[in-house]
Amino acid sequence: MVLSGGNGFLGSFVVEKLRLAGCREILAPRSREYDLREKSEALRLYKDARPDIFIHLAAVVGGIGANRANPGRFFYDNAVMGINVIEAGRIAGVEKLVCAGTICSYPKFTPVPFREENFWNGYPEETNAPYGLAKKMLLVQLQAYREQYGFKGIYLTPVNLYGPRDNFDLEISHVIPALIRKCFEAKQARASEITAWGTGSATREFLYVEDAAEAIVLATEKYAKPEPVNLGSGEEISIRDLLEQICSLAGYEGSVRWDATKPDGQPRRCLDTSRALAEFGWRASTALRDGLRKTIAWFEEEVSSGSRTRGV
Repeated sequence: MVLSGGNGFLGSFVVEKLRLAGCREILAPRSREYDLREKSEALRLYKDARPDIFIHLAAVVGGIGANRANPGRFFYDNAVMGINVIEAGRIAGVEKLVCAGTICSYPKFTPVPFREENFWNGYPEETNAPYGLAKKMLLVQLQAYREQYGFKGIYLTPVNLYGPRDNFDLEISHVIPALIRKCFEAKQARASEITAWGTGSATREFLYVEDAAEAIVLATEKYAKPEPVNLGSGEEISIRDLLEQICSLAGYEGSVRWDATKPDGQPRRCLDTSRALAEFGWRASTALRDGLRKTIAWFEEEVSSGSRTRGV
């Protein structure tokens, strides 16, 4: 088995779950070993590893700021990596390919909860549309290859992930690690105020990374249909309420200034995950507050121990 992105945030947990499930032969190559943006490199990986299953998790990702700063890179790198991995898998005759998509592919004004049937009913939210559309094209490719070549590929659509080992770099991180770091640093500096992007009114759904990893392993084992499958927690929360929880759990008692000149992003996000439950018996088990507590504790331990946490 091969996992692209197997050394990353999500991938590292998927590797652990696979090993717990009894999988022993797992290759998680780094980009410096195989640059999947090059078709020849993707073909070389399949030739060297000869996997029966390929889980494609590698991606160039970030929060709203990173998406606004890198729309071209985020589109090209994510599209071409996926296209090469799928095409090389077809050529190599891989038995099954599992592809991780993104909630960013959904239309901007999708009715809540987002159902897989709504996937094509509009254009994604502008700040992350290039990334979302690049990942969305991989679903098209998988379905086209299934129809023409009998290629066995599945597509999973997770919401925003969070948890230990995330990227806490304020320039490129997603909202939860960014807010955790802001609260921690403000507390350390005894700052009376922190600044948060947007108005706080947008809502999001967050999935604890270990729950996501469990879903990917179950889908790899049990799911074989062409339709995409949502992966989420079912908990919708406003960014304002999210920050209140993080401040409370992190012990920060200062005030929050909302910078409305910065974008909120998509107005609402929350997935219907009934298909995942019906098809491979998965539902998230970690409540948001519990996951936040674990993530904050991990971050504080990394900082206090002097570990080289990404972005710290």
